[in-house]
Amino acid sequence: MMRLRVCGALCFSMDKTASSFRNLAIIAHVDHGKTTLVDQLLKAGGAYRENQEVQERAMDSMDLEREKGITIKAKNTSIRWNDYTINIVDTPGHADFGAEVERVMKMVDGVILVVDAYEGPQAQTRFVLRKALEEGLLPIVVINKIDRPHADPMKVHDQVLELLMDLDASDEQFEAPFVYGSARDGYFMNSLENEPPVDCSPLLFQIIKRIPAPKDADPELPFKMLISNIDWDDYVGRVSVGRVTSGRVRKGDVLHLLRRDGSRVQAKVTKLFEYSGLQTNDSTVGEAGNIIGLSGFEDADIGETLVADPEDSPLPFVNIEPPTVQMEFSINDGPLGGKDGKNVTSRVIRERLMREMRTNISIKVEDTELAGVFRVSARGTMQIAILVEQMRRENYEVLVSRPKVIMREMDGVMCEPFETLYIEVPDECANSTVRILGNRRGILESMETKGSGRTLIEAVIPTRGLIGFEFELVNLTSGRGIFSHLFREYAPYAGDITTRQTSTLVSMESGIARPYALQAMEERGPLFIAPGDEVYEGMIVGENPKSIDIPVNPTREKHLTNHRSATKNDSIQLTPPRVFSLERAIEYIEPDELVEATPHFIRLRKRILDATARKRAGFQPS
Repeated sequence: MMRLRVCGALCFSMDKTASSFRNLAIIAHVDHGKTTLVDQLLKAGGAYRENQEVQERAMDSMDLEREKGITIKAKNTSIRWNDYTINIVDTPGHADFGAEVERVMKMVDGVILVVDAYEGPQAQTRFVLRKALEEGLLPIVVINKIDRPHADPMKVHDQVLELLMDLDASDEQFEAPFVYGSARDGYFMNSLENEPPVDCSPLLFQIIKRIPAPKDADPELPFKMLISNIDWDDYVGRVSVGRVTSGRVRKGDVLHLLRRDGSRVQAKVTKLFEYSGLQTNDSTVGEAGNIIGLSGFEDADIGETLVADPEDSPLPFVNIEPPTVQMEFSINDGPLGGKDGKNVTSRVIRERLMREMRTNISIKVEDTELAGVFRVSARGTMQIAILVEQMRRENYEVLVSRPKVIMREMDGVMCEPFETLYIEVPDECANSTVRILGNRRGILESMETKGSGRTLIEAVIPTRGLIGFEFELVNLTSGRGIFSHLFREYAPYAGDITTRQTSTLVSMESGIARPYALQAMEERGPLFIAPGDEVYEGMIVGENPKSIDIPVNPTREKHLTNHRSATKNDSIQLTPPRVFSLERAIEYIEPDELVEATPHFIRLRKRILDATARKRAGFQPS
C-alpha cells in the first residue's frame, strides 16, 4: 500500500509494506549540536506531554555529562512518527570516547551527520563519518546552527562534499541529502532558498525516505542479535542491548550466547525491554529490525552474539581503535588513606576497574607485578579522568599516575602515536601557538586566516605533546582558543618533550597548614593549599618556578611572646590557592608524582613520601 505525505512543497511516497523500523545514529564533532537535535526529535515524536517541561540535553543523563556539557556514553531511544518507529542512538563527539561511536555502527542502518554551519567539518567529524562509511551506512547531513553569527552553510555544504570524496564514499553515500536549520530553535529546511523554517518535519521525512529498513530483518528466521551495549536494571541485573538481526524473542525463550573466545553459554530470557522517548519499557516480544534489551545472561559482553540456534555462527563486530595512553591506578597508601572514602582496598578497586572494562570496550585493565597497582589503557587522558571522577563519586580512594603513551616496536624501530591537531585561535595568538607546538615536537602543516579575526592551524604532534596542551592554550589565548585532534599513525619516537617548566614545594612535615608558614612559602611560588588544610610529608603544596623541588614546612607556627599574640595571624592576607580539576592535576604531575583522588579531595604527592628514600631512589625533577 502507498501513502502520500506532504511537507511544505515536498511530497514523498512511502511504502508501508516495508519494515516500519528505522535505526540511526547521530554523529558529529563535539559541541556541534547532536544532543540538542535529539531533544527536538523527542519533542516531535511525542515524548513529552502537552505543557510538560522539556529538559535540555535530556539524553545526557549522567551527572558528569551535564556538568561538562559533553556526551560520554552512547545511549539509545526511540520515537513514533507517522506509524514508523525511529530508533535513535546519541553518540559522543569527543575523540577520547570514539569507541562509543564505533560499537553502535553495527546497531544502525544510517547516520545523521551534524555539522556546525560556522566551524564546518572538524577532526571528529572525519573520524565518525569514516567509521560510518566503512560500515556501508547512508548519511543524512544536517547543517546546524545556521543562525549563528558568521555562519556560512553553503560553504560548509561544499566542505562536507569534499570530505565525502576524501573518505571514498560510494556513489549512494555521496548523494546524501542536506537539511539546514537550528536544533536549538527546533526548525529545519531542505533548502535555504524560498523555504520558510517550520519544525522537524523536513528532517523526519528525510529519515523515513533515506535511512533503509533493517537489512535481512526476517521475522521467520531463527533469532539472532549482536550485543552492542550493556545496560543495568536494578531488578534483573545485566541487560544486553542490540538490534535484532532476525527472528523474534519472548520472555522465557532459551537462547545461546556465543562468546568471543569460542565458548557457548545457554540461558533463559528473564525480561525484555524497549526504548521509547526517555523511558525504558517492558516488552512482550522483540521483533526483527528493532533495538531491544534483554536480561538473563549475567556474563554477556559487548561484541558477543545471542542466537536461538546453537549451531548458528556469531555476527561480526567492528574493529575498535586501540588505546594510545596508559596510567597506573593503585591503593591510597598515604597517611590520610581511608579517612575520606569507603572503597579503599586493592580488591574492590580491581573489581571496579574490571567492571568498567566490560562495559567500556576502549579501556583495557591489566594487573602489574606490584600488588595493588593496576595498569589502565585508554584513548586519552580525559577518558581516564572521567573514570577516576566516577570512582570518586562512588566513594573510592585511588592514586593515579601521570599518563604515558603506549609505545610500539615496528621494524626494529621504537614508535609512538601521533595525532593530527586542529587549532583555532585569535590572529594575535597564532605565532605564540606555533611556538608552543614547536616546544612539544609538533610539525606545522598549514595555517590560514579565517577572515573573522581567527586563524586555523593544522599540525602533526606526538600524543605526548598533547598532555597538558589544553591548559597552556587556554592561558595563552585567555580561553579563546579551541582545538581538536585525531589519531594519525605510529611513527618513530620524536625525542624528549618538556611539558612542565617548573618544580614543586614539597611538605617535609605532617599536620595542619598554618597562615604564618604559608605567608613565607608564598614568596617561593603559588600555593596549592589553604590555612587549615591537612598536609603530610611528601605532599606537594605549591609550585617552585625554578627547576628544583624545595622542602617546606607548612605547619610551622609563629612563636608567641608578650609582644606577639595569636590574634596577629588574623591580619595575614594570602593569595587564594590554585585549585586543580582532576584532569588538570593528572596532566600537571611528573613521572615521580601521583594524584590522590578521594571523594572530597584532590591532592598531589610524591610517589615516595620520605625525602631520604626519595633521594636514594634517584627521583629527580624532570
